[in-house]
Amino acid sequence: MSKIVIALGGNALGKNPSEQLLLLSKVAKIIVKLVKDGNKIVLTHGNGPQVGQIALAMEYSSNSEVKTPSMPFPECGSMSQGYIGYQLQQSIQDELEKQGIVKNCATLITQVLVDPNDSAFQNPTKPIGMFYSKEEAMKIAKEKGYQFVEDSGRGYRRVVPSPMPIDIIEKNVIKQLVDNDNIVIAVGGGGIPVIKTDRIELLEGVEAVIDKDRSGALLAREIDADILLILTAVDKVYLNYNTENEIALDKLTVEEAESYIEDGHFAKGSMLPKVEACIDFVRDSDKRQAIISSLEKAGEAIKGNTGTVIKRR
Repeated sequence: MSKIVIALGGNALGKNPSEQLLLLSKVAKIIVKLVKDGNKIVLTHGNGPQVGQIALAMEYSSNSEVKTPSMPFPECGSMSQGYIGYQLQQSIQDELEKQGIVKNCATLITQVLVDPNDSAFQNPTKPIGMFYSKEEAMKIAKEKGYQFVEDSGRGYRRVVPSPMPIDIIEKNVIKQLVDNDNIVIAVGGGGIPVIKTDRIELLEGVEAVIDKDRSGALLAREIDADILLILTAVDKVYLNYNTENEIALDKLTVEEAESYIEDGHFAKGSMLPKVEACIDFVRDSDKRQAIISSLEKAGEAIKGNTGTVIKRR
């Protein structure tokens, strides 16, 4: 039996709630299969598209004739945690019921501590929300003061700061739930980024999105997980990806992974943060392993039949 932290990508969850719910039925089957195999499961997920949509809708509504109250970005992040978590836990609960398995599944709204002096706040890089044409992005940037970047040939997206996670505020509750054999959904969207104020260290939300793979690695360390499973669009990590010289990587040590990073093999907006998160998780322990694979092959990846396995050595 293994304690596994699974990180799902926000872009894999669909473009709207109804599409997301349909896709999550497939996710639930995979998760429940891992549970049937005797594993303890903690799920985290991205929220880039979802939090961007929520923030945009709230902004539009506050500027309309209705004049609803303006909603701060951290609160939009908590909303995305709630609605993604609700659909995910419901899908898992339904699949457990279908298979006659008695087990609890719950979503925990999670805050993640960041450093207010993190350089990321001066250099926004995390894409959120919808894709726009260059002309649309330039118009919105002029009107709202937002920053946009071209995202993997798919169009332009707004970018916000993506600071490094330092601590998970609710880590002890998460660990208790997992150790009591519950399926837990936590640190959604990388967690709601918070800082400690200078006065008496009260928590305060900040406008940012934390990389879910880095928060997933931190969560996996904090709850002493055996495996960090990062699910993405490809079945393995590749060198020279999508070229004639493409090479699939079955296994990597920390030293090998860092060498490939130094040589610039992994793209900043896609595979690089995943590999770096895996390194963070396994660096201090020979007992841990991190796996990068596709959602469809998650079960086979856990068994060692596919995916890229990253270990300390």
